[in-house]
Amino acid sequence: MSAVLVAERRAEVQTLSRPDMEAAIAAACERIAPLWPLKHFVAVNPFLGFTAQDFGETCAAMRRVARVDMLMPRAFYARAVTDGTIGDADIAAALDTSPLWGTITELKQRLTQTQATTATPARGVVATVAEVLDTLAADNHQASRTSFMIDEISKWCAAHFDEGQSAWRSPLRALAPYPAWRTAMRHDRNPEVMGIAGFRAAVAAMSSDPVEAIAQVVKAQGIPPGAVTDYLHRALFDIAGWAGYARYRVWDNALYGRADPTLVHLLAVRVVWGYTLFLDRTDVAFAAAWHDAMAAAAALPEGGSLTDDPDCALRALFQDAYEHAYRRRFLASLSAHLAASPPPSPARPAIQAAFCIDVRSEVYRRALERVCPEAQTTGFAGFFGFPIEYVPIGRTTGGAQCPVLLRPAFTVCEAVHGASAEEETGVLGLRLMRRRAAKAWKSFKLAAVASFTFVETVGLTFAAKLASDSAGLTRTVSDPNIDGLDRDVAARVGPRIAPQIVGGRATGFDADQRLAMAEAVLRAMSMTDVSARLVLLAGHGSTTVNNPHASGLDCGACGGHTGEANARTAAAILNDPDVRAGLVGRGIAIPDDTWFVGCLHDTTTDDVRVFDADTVPPGHAPDMARLADVLAQSTLAARRERAPALGIEGANAERRVVARSRDWAQVRPEWGLAGNAAFIAAPRARTRGLDLAGRAFLHDYDWRQDREFATLELIMTAPMVVASWINLSYYGAAVNQRAFGSGDKTLHNVVGQLGVLEGNAGDLKVGLPWQSVHDGTRLVHEPLRLSVFIEGPVDAIDAIIAKHKSVRDLVENRWIHLFAIEDDGRTILSREGRASWRPAV
Repeated sequence: MSAVLVAERRAEVQTLSRPDMEAAIAAACERIAPLWPLKHFVAVNPFLGFTAQDFGETCAAMRRVARVDMLMPRAFYARAVTDGTIGDADIAAALDTSPLWGTITELKQRLTQTQATTATPARGVVATVAEVLDTLAADNHQASRTSFMIDEISKWCAAHFDEGQSAWRSPLRALAPYPAWRTAMRHDRNPEVMGIAGFRAAVAAMSSDPVEAIAQVVKAQGIPPGAVTDYLHRALFDIAGWAGYARYRVWDNALYGRADPTLVHLLAVRVVWGYTLFLDRTDVAFAAAWHDAMAAAAALPEGGSLTDDPDCALRALFQDAYEHAYRRRFLASLSAHLAASPPPSPARPAIQAAFCIDVRSEVYRRALERVCPEAQTTGFAGFFGFPIEYVPIGRTTGGAQCPVLLRPAFTVCEAVHGASAEEETGVLGLRLMRRRAAKAWKSFKLAAVASFTFVETVGLTFAAKLASDSAGLTRTVSDPNIDGLDRDVAARVGPRIAPQIVGGRATGFDADQRLAMAEAVLRAMSMTDVSARLVLLAGHGSTTVNNPHASGLDCGACGGHTGEANARTAAAILNDPDVRAGLVGRGIAIPDDTWFVGCLHDTTTDDVRVFDADTVPPGHAPDMARLADVLAQSTLAARRERAPALGIEGANAERRVVARSRDWAQVRPEWGLAGNAAFIAAPRARTRGLDLAGRAFLHDYDWRQDREFATLELIMTAPMVVASWINLSYYGAAVNQRAFGSGDKTLHNVVGQLGVLEGNAGDLKVGLPWQSVHDGTRLVHEPLRLSVFIEGPVDAIDAIIAKHKSVRDLVENRWIHLFAIEDDGRTILSREGRASWRPAV
């Protein structure tokens, strides 16, 4: 009977042509969000492949295809209704965009009704072979085939993609993933030991071409043509972490115009693995269950709909109401502030300071403006418009110090300022020697045999180090920025902007490039009226130890790196006398006594480090002394504001904030961007004095200075998009840690220097850890889509939306909420539907 059922299923399926199969594969791969490796981990929109469809429809699609929720449980929304967070007016507003109908009272009642099937959609889902087998095995208390398959694939991926963590490298790394896996599986008896008979023979019998192998499986398993893309996506979602890493490789190579088949190869691995399970079961029970699963997949409506899943539709409505409630409160606060008279601006600011738009900068900017009312702060993406590859001393390549949407346009090498060629060669040689010695020592400690000898002979000599690390007096690992450098040399290290040829490629900036970049950056920052004697360009980074996701606390606009290289590069170019003279000819006059200073804001401790102070003209000594005092007071004020959210109360709160940065047991050195909810692009005068509680990205923008709205286009296509990525990354981690987060930090194991496992097996984890959004008792990050406020003409905003599909998808498919602040600075309009605006309050 089983053979008959399988034959019937195959007879019902038409074989897809090669182009159709490639299109289905491409569509499935596009749904996977990239996962950046730990060395430059950045927050990514986990729903990136779905932004072309409505948010609510995506919620239903993810439940239908992968049994994954994108919404909070009913109880969350019920509590919000009960405690008054969600009011009747919010529910009424949500009904405007919902497919549901009924009175507000009826909807509230439905929300609190018990629904036994809330975990699964009302209609059929796309099932995999492993999932069907697990359903059958559950009755017999047998082990999960899905878990075993994921563990085996993950184990192989960890070896194949390893970036230097393992002592012994895979001998098949030179091969593409799919052929490397097929070769390795010739010798892997583990699946057969675990009961999957004929595993090696089945893999060997498959086509060596990954696309053809996938097509063979689709045909043999009888996947309905209309469900092929969903099935392949569902298969990838089983290994979403490794698929995300493969998608990152595809993304990164695409920036340089290179094709990368890694994700297609990994899909073939996953599909063929599942096919071996299919071949292993020839019994009637499985054949009947598989036939029913494919019949359900064939019956799914094209694309699906939110109305096909009543529970999902109801929770989507209350998610809209929850977000409307937040916007209602935020708009009331912002509107009241806009209606008040703005504080007078000083004729000449004592200090002008440009910070990253990061929400953590809002706290520090407010503190600085309170400590020094004559100061003027501004916000801009933390790479300060300089898309550079920064190459540290001793390396031939460096990290991309720019948003991941961009590729570096310039290469800047690190140098020892004031050093002769001989001294710099000596510094380079010493650093390389120390790194080699450290690597050899580490290899000895971790070697299979030497590790035992190491512990027995020298283990006790590390007692003092363990004690000092535990007390937070020393770092558990060396600071990578100064690793291998003497302290006096490290203080003299910085970017070399002079043009030269290094390793056959041009580095630095020539005269024309310096002038062009200086003009572009000042106009993009709306800082063509620079006038203070000191202008700070403050990048940001974090200080943590024993934290695999440390780069996720650094600057996303700098590609997951700290931002001092960009700040120092920008300051050096803007201090160049020839650049200053050239800017005058382009309508930008910077006073002769204005000096730019590169800085780094440490978001963990709120310290601000000033670089290159020895190059500041002597006449600015009093200004620098006052700056040091202002920064010290601002740092204390910012620490005091952040301390309660970290659970720090009472005496020595400021010192205890700093202590977290060196505590190797600390799972939450800072809250990062938790709480982010709004993006505001407007002159600082609109928000100065308004406490935004570290929840808003603040980008300065004056449309009156914007030539042909080029800066507005840049803001909406880059910083706004990146902010939405961050926002949706935190949203995903809050609503569904299992699918869109990396789980419990205390269980993390680093794999291949690429990512983490939660425990000792399973898939590579994606997204943010649970401790990044939850304090142990409650969610600290509210699951809210980003509310974007732009001061500018709605016609210009609409024109940019019409021009850029990626922006149009975010706005019109409700992944963000868009508002415009009108010319008077007091009227706020909300964009509804397509190019329709109405008063927001």
